[in-house]
Amino acid sequence: QTIMKSPITGKEMTLQIEKSILVFRKEEFEYNHKSYFCEDSGESFTTTELDEFNLNQVYNQYRDKHNVPFAEEIREFREKYSFSYADITKILGLGVNSYSNYEKGEVPSLANAALLKAIINSVGTLKGLIKSNNEISESQREKFLRNIAKVRKEVELNKRKQELIDYVFDYNFLPDNFSGYKKPNFDKLVEMVVYFTEKVRVTPTKMNKLLFYSDFLHYKLNGVSISGTRYFAHTHGPVPKKFRTLFDYLSDQQIVDLISVQYPSGLVGEEFIKIPSKTFKSSLFDKVEIDILDEIISKFKKYNAQEIRELSHEEKGWIDNEKSKGLIDYNYSFELIHV
Repeated sequence: QTIMKSPITGKEMTLQIEKSILVFRKEEFEYNHKSYFCEDSGESFTTTELDEFNLNQVYNQYRDKHNVPFAEEIREFREKYSFSYADITKILGLGVNSYSNYEKGEVPSLANAALLKAIINSVGTLKGLIKSNNEISESQREKFLRNIAKVRKEVELNKRKQELIDYVFDYNFLPDNFSGYKKPNFDKLVEMVVYFTEKVRVTPTKMNKLLFYSDFLHYKLNGVSISGTRYFAHTHGPVPKKFRTLFDYLSDQQIVDLISVQYPSGLVGEEFIKIPSKTFKSSLFDKVEIDILDEIISKFKKYNAQEIRELSHEEKGWIDNEKSKGLIDYNYSFELIHV
């Protein structure tokens, strides 16, 4: 966040985070309220950016509690089937403005959320709506059903990759406080590994920590994670769930290489090596996300695996969950001490 000066004294104010309660649709939600504090006047101030950050935490909890689809899920569903705004609103019987606002982050009513969830989760429900809707012309109906058939065919072709994604990410779970309120994005997680491999010498242990700190720092600053990955408190620090399966897949598919190396101490370990033909897909990330990845590299490039592991053992998210080997709630991001 940028520095803000007090409108009363003109001095720089400090950014503070405190637990607060907000009522949304007649329900109370606790969230981490960010504001600037003027020490001289004792007053707090927010910016439009901070107001959005604070509200989104509440919206995300509401979505999680009531199984309301996230904006990203709604947009990806429409794009998956190559539906235009006009197409999808005709299928659903919604106004174009209402629907487009859902893709921009507005929280749907529970009735519209249930409708969206039904077609996102069930191809049968989607086809049923298309076939029974009298507002859709016969030629449009055929086009929509062709789009669905094409997607189904592609799904069959990508079955092995999808099985791995389901296994690594626990795709049965919805975006929640353990995924950083982000739909899991396998391709982004893969590209984060590629990016770190290109920039620094990195072992699997160190890679796990770079991924953890990237996702959690992004959540701390923006209220959502980068990749939607779930991390748990492993003996060696925070790690993505099923990380070994993920790394083996990347090596098998020649996305990155994992080679054995012998260190001066005599110990043998593994390091990620860049595959010359594979380059980082920057188009999957926005500038803020790339800046976070760079900040994590800058912060931790000089630490070896042992050192970064010890740093991660000082984080409250790991300390509180290590005994149970439990998942780490992204709200621990506000208590990070090393980023």
